[in-house]
Amino acid sequence: MNKRTLHMNLNNALTPEDLAQLFAQQKDKDESHILWVSEFGEVRLDRLPAGMEEEEFEKCVPTMRVRLRTYRRGKGYVGKKAAADRDFIGRVHQTLTENWRVARGNPGVHYLDRYC
Repeated sequence: MNKRTLHMNLNNALTPEDLAQLFAQQKDKDESHILWVSEFGEVRLDRLPAGMEEEEFEKCVPTMRVRLRTYRRGKGYVGKKAAADRDFIGRVHQTLTENWRVARGNPGVHYLDRYC
């Protein structure tokens, strides 16, 4: 069964419900994940390949403008359970939305290590 990739964009009125779908699509037990935003506003939640450091991942994605801290495997930050946590998803959504206003016009990666 192929997993449908969701395309989410902060420039197109991304909602907390949209973000929850993105989180529900991943499995917490598989690997660690990085939530990031491209220079075009596209929101991605990608697996961090085993053995790869966050900084190395960042260098492999030259269009990255915003990156949240890494969601470590087995901690419950991704997956269906995380997606059902409205408070958590709401805070992630607010953090992305507020920081995107600043980051979209500035070069480089804006690393966010705390939520609004």
